[in-house]
Amino acid sequence: MKMKDSETIDEYYTKVRELVNQLKAYGEDIPEKRVVEKLLISVTEKYDPIVTTIEETKDITTLTVTELVGSLEAYEKRRSRREENSLENAFQSKLNMRSQNSNRKEENFKSTMEDKKKQNMRPCRICKRTNHLEKDCYFRGKPQCRNCKRFGHVEKDCRLKGNHQANCIEENNSSDQLFYTCNSVAETGEATWYIDSAASNHMTYNKGAFQTLDESFKTNVKLGDNHIVKVEGKGSVAINTKKGTRIINDVMYIPNLRTNLFSVGQMMEKGYTLHFGGDSCTIYDNKDKTLKIAEVRMKEHRCFPIHLQYMGRTAMKAQEDQSWLWHRRLGHFNFQGLKILHQKKMMTDLPQIQAIEGACEACLQGKQHKKPFPSGTSWRAKAVLELIHTDVCGPMRTPSHEQNRYFILFIDDYSRMTWVYFMREKSEVFKVFKKFKNLVEKQSGRSIKVLRSDRGKEYNNSEFDKFCEEEGIEHQTTVSYNPQQNGVSERKNRTVMEMARSMLQEKHLPKAFWAEAVYTAVYLLNRCPTKAVQNMTPIEAWSGKKPSAKHLRVFGSICYVHIPTEKRHKLEEKTEKGIFLGYSTQSKGYRIYNLKTKKLIISRDVEFDEDAMWNWDEEKVERQSVMIPKETPPQQQQEEGTDQAEMERRSQQAPGSPRRPPPSEEIEEETPPRRTKLLSDIYETCNFIMLEPENFETAVKHKVWVQAMEEEIKMIEKNNTWELADRPKDKEVIGVKWIYKTKLNADGSIQKHKARLVAKGYSQLPGIDYTETFAPVARLDTIRALIAIAANKKWKIYQMDVKSAFLNGYIDEEIYVEQPQGFIAKGSEEKVLRLKKALYGLKQAPRAWYSRIDKYFMDRGFRRSLSEPTLYIKSQGNDTLIVSLYVDDLIYTGNNEKMIQVFKEDMMKTFEMSDLGLMHFFLGIEINQEKEGIFICQRKYTETLLKKFKMESCKTVTTPLVTGEKYQKEDGSQKVDGSMYRSLIGSLLYLTATRPDIMFATCLLSRFMQSPSQVHYAAAKRILRYLRGTKDFGIWYKSTNDAKLVGYTDSDWAGSVDDMKSTSGYTFSLGSGIFTWASKKQATVAQSSAEAEYIAAAATSNQAFGLEGS
Repeated sequence: MKMKDSETIDEYYTKVRELVNQLKAYGEDIPEKRVVEKLLISVTEKYDPIVTTIEETKDITTLTVTELVGSLEAYEKRRSRREENSLENAFQSKLNMRSQNSNRKEENFKSTMEDKKKQNMRPCRICKRTNHLEKDCYFRGKPQCRNCKRFGHVEKDCRLKGNHQANCIEENNSSDQLFYTCNSVAETGEATWYIDSAASNHMTYNKGAFQTLDESFKTNVKLGDNHIVKVEGKGSVAINTKKGTRIINDVMYIPNLRTNLFSVGQMMEKGYTLHFGGDSCTIYDNKDKTLKIAEVRMKEHRCFPIHLQYMGRTAMKAQEDQSWLWHRRLGHFNFQGLKILHQKKMMTDLPQIQAIEGACEACLQGKQHKKPFPSGTSWRAKAVLELIHTDVCGPMRTPSHEQNRYFILFIDDYSRMTWVYFMREKSEVFKVFKKFKNLVEKQSGRSIKVLRSDRGKEYNNSEFDKFCEEEGIEHQTTVSYNPQQNGVSERKNRTVMEMARSMLQEKHLPKAFWAEAVYTAVYLLNRCPTKAVQNMTPIEAWSGKKPSAKHLRVFGSICYVHIPTEKRHKLEEKTEKGIFLGYSTQSKGYRIYNLKTKKLIISRDVEFDEDAMWNWDEEKVERQSVMIPKETPPQQQQEEGTDQAEMERRSQQAPGSPRRPPPSEEIEEETPPRRTKLLSDIYETCNFIMLEPENFETAVKHKVWVQAMEEEIKMIEKNNTWELADRPKDKEVIGVKWIYKTKLNADGSIQKHKARLVAKGYSQLPGIDYTETFAPVARLDTIRALIAIAANKKWKIYQMDVKSAFLNGYIDEEIYVEQPQGFIAKGSEEKVLRLKKALYGLKQAPRAWYSRIDKYFMDRGFRRSLSEPTLYIKSQGNDTLIVSLYVDDLIYTGNNEKMIQVFKEDMMKTFEMSDLGLMHFFLGIEINQEKEGIFICQRKYTETLLKKFKMESCKTVTTPLVTGEKYQKEDGSQKVDGSMYRSLIGSLLYLTATRPDIMFATCLLSRFMQSPSQVHYAAAKRILRYLRGTKDFGIWYKSTNDAKLVGYTDSDWAGSVDDMKSTSGYTFSLGSGIFTWASKKQATVAQSSAEAEYIAAAATSNQAFGLEGS
């Protein structure tokens, strides 16, 4: 039996399941492994990618049918959402064309790795499939029926011969119909079910028994008397047993059914064994043959009724909530691992955990990653300290409260126990290793034999090697550019960071707490199961003591710390509020961040509110005042005696970022700690404080920011933005906060300090607090077009800025905000402010401002462009005035200076304006207006970009890309840090505002931002090398006698190796320099170069029509 092209996974699996049930009814035992193999080998070829992935990344011998079907259905849904009819037709045409012109195709295109794999594999001679070899064929040695051409039986036993299926099932084009036999029974009831060997599925008429019910599922059931009833849904039923709660899945809901039926075949399929003997039926769990689920006595009419106690939805929800709580307490550890912890009694005081289907937002934000590489077998240590894995992670962009930017892990290969240390510099590795060596050797009474690390200079130096040689430690290092050889450490780093990231995300903790999160993650992973150590946690494998779950709490929770009587007066509060940041290794206590004193304390008398979350927007963490007591790494808790280790949730080892092989020079010797800071550090710190304070408390200490805040309040009051009002009882009051911004000139000098009062608009409700929010802004194409027109006509371009633009917009909704810090009205501290006009941060503020300024222009005789809603034109005879609006920045030009002056005076009379004179710096673009024309560039930004990626002294090249080079998603090279690559590509895209020469190269490399490789990163850095030699480049617009709109278009053909799509490009000029350009991959696959050119020409024509209309 093979799957048809028109069948879905659900339909095909239903057929396979029915076949298995029938075979079991005939006495043939079909293990789950055979069903899995059957499904993998018999699905259609369109599932080959997911089948290959499953075969390479999962253990087929332990894979369940439910997991397999779920993976196949998920792939089927993704595939159906992605495919479009036009794309399918184009791909089909391309495939036909490839078969007719294979010789020509080999000269022009490179096959993908998947194509090569399929071409090199001959089809199996038994089943004719290409995803396996003949020796691995599931049907090898099985007879083939000459009637239906299927394997596993001969013609005389073929159930499709004649019309035998008509006795039990009625076929329908739309769906298969189920069947069961129905006899007269004496005992009925909502909690009574009958075991039935002829029923193909579990069935019930009681809708209230379902925990979940999919009422969109419809089919028919034929009864024993040929009567057909309708199935109105399918779902799951939860029941209570002595062994705990059990979920019965795939139960049919049939309102017209007279009895509830248990299907013998479905129970066997789900992993249960039914033994009929004497006058009873006994049900066992296949995973544990001694585990008796139920014993059912035969009653009258030779029936087997079983009485069930349904589990209410409230109880089910409570159990789910408890499972979620322990998932969070154990650092968002996966539910399967938590179940193993409980079932194998690897941790005490841990309740029963239910595997819950659903997404944890913190896990998705913290753990999502690319697909792992296949794991390989490697040598394992036979005792503790025989092999230690180590690796350094960092630097972190945000230093911890102790100013650490790195952490180092040590993993014992035998027990997978893990130790973590934090460092400010990599040069501390040697000192930390000696400390770690003394600790573990004294704890275990053994000596470290082998140390495995990468070839980083912190490990690979003469001092480190000499120490290892003297201590008799074999130091193994990885081959250059092969971090997979240190896979245990690399995978451990990722596991720790994923857990730490998830814990920080869940409670929205500041990033400065990353070290506390890593510390806690290691502590928890040492108490969680790992596939590398069977039936015990790493800490038990290391110390021999079973860990307890009694003291575990959710990281980042709000807690209340008891204040000893010696430290308070009788009438003072007995508790202080804090944030839970992990577990102490020096005593039986919790590490708590005191929100009042801003210090880290250790206490055992703590009450937790694990669902609450602190609002860090209202109270920032002051890094300078945090005092963290020195502790040993989070290895031990005195209750349990020893260290921690990792949990590797998968056996695959995913390679980390590639490391450049260091030179064989020595690391510089450590210098004594400085008593004074470097001058460059002082300048950097001063600049940071001077430019943008983080909060009101910091800003109020600086006179320039106090003046800026006073100016903002004056502007708000001058615009009559709000009025003092009593706090409403039926309205939500929105909070406000101060935002500080330093505006710079083109040369980097300070233009002005700006303090902005912003409403916390994220708490607004749509339809109640706001309706319309959209507000257009000018496109860069429009800005450049205006510059080109002004240069051609020798007009001057001027610039103005609207002060506090959003405060000028009128709002219709009734909105209240809190009084701002530093400006609370005396005697009216309990009152709030009712807004008459918009405030920055409100959802409707941009829309309100645009509506106000648009009305201003229209009332004064301006005409709005049809294709650009922020471009306004006013004509009076032969005089023309053009204005372009970008939020609160206006640029304007025209041929009549008097008309321009009148417009400027009227604007300054209506709004509070800043006259910036001739336009010279706009949206990061430097504009130089001269008599001969106008030159635009981004020289300052280019220099900043080169400095950011440490390429300011690199060698230059003459082209952005290597000529003729093809790039693809999977090029075989190592993967690199995706965040750094995306940051670089984003910066380059911003630079294309004045650099069309890098447009194609940047857009091409932007296709690989999801999973960049070393090849992609090297190509992006080549663009930086090109920019260093051309940082003075820009666009020169000048006056010409023949100013016509001229456009050019071009296209390659099938330039994308991954999907064979072409890339279009166009550019337009208006007499001199070009002002609009684009490079974009086409949406469909072109069947010829001519078709690709036509698609590009069509896109260019659309742009041309839009430009002419404006």
